[in-house]
Amino acid sequence: MCRILVVDDEADVLLLAREMLESEGYEVHTVESGEGALELLPELEPDLVLLDVVMPGVSGLEVCRVIKRDEDMRNVKVVLFTALGAEVDLMLDEGDKADDYILKPFTRKTFLETIEKQLNMLTK
Repeated sequence: MCRILVVDDEADVLLLAREMLESEGYEVHTVESGEGALELLPELEPDLVLLDVVMPGVSGLEVCRVIKRDEDMRNVKVVLFTALGAEVDLMLDEGDKADDYILKPFTRKTFLETIEKQLNMLTK
């Protein structure tokens, strides 16, 4: 079973993401801050992290950088929730970029297709 960490400062987004992912059989963990994500990542060892870009304190971009630069986490897939789209790439160095993006607002179909696509890449 794939383990997914969802990080967003909006409780309704966390609930919606949890419900959609659990209905597909994924093990889902949620946290409301970038700081919380950084604390949980080493022990959780997720297969994929869904990150809101804009959060108070440590942003999703900062968490993405940490994941992509950490030797132990470099295979973790990172998907960003954003209203900015691929413009977010301009804010990250080449090696720090997310694996994919989900534009807000999102549909169930797009959300799940993006997650499946990234998790399928792990098994290849």
